[in-house]
Amino acid sequence: MDLRQLFQKEDLILGFDPRDKWDAIRRLVTHLVTSGRFNSATGDRIYEQVLARERSMSTGMERGIAIPHAAVDEVSKVTACMGIVQRPGGLPFESIDGQPAQLVVLLVIPRAHKLLHIRTLADVARVLSNDKVREMLVGATDQLQAWEALGAAEPQR
Repeated sequence: MDLRQLFQKEDLILGFDPRDKWDAIRRLVTHLVTSGRFNSATGDRIYEQVLARERSMSTGMERGIAIPHAAVDEVSKVTACMGIVQRPGGLPFESIDGQPAQLVVLLVIPRAHKLLHIRTLADVARVLSNDKVREMLVGATDQLQAWEALGAAEPQR
């Protein structure tokens, strides 16, 4: 999957600087609400479901990637945004490898689409596991540069 189909340029938040992983989740959900993707009531439900998922098991992966997510009834299509932590030391996220996160991807997926949920998580993890893509995202100076970095792992056609 070319992640440029999943993310809009404005959904790549450079200089993302939350206090902790809980603040990161709140800020990402707030971004989706303020950008008009969800109303505030749906945003509140998404926030609570993502928090519940995170409390059950950390979504901190390896290689500086965290993918907090939830399957939500009120959602009709996959919606995503990404906080790009560019500060030294990253963001502690209770990751599998113990390393801080630099890329925090919020995924909101329709509950009725279980296969899509699994496939989207796998595609995001696969693309962001590419060293070149991660380096380009963290080093991006604007949203267009970050958005173009998402296609760096895909073969050219």
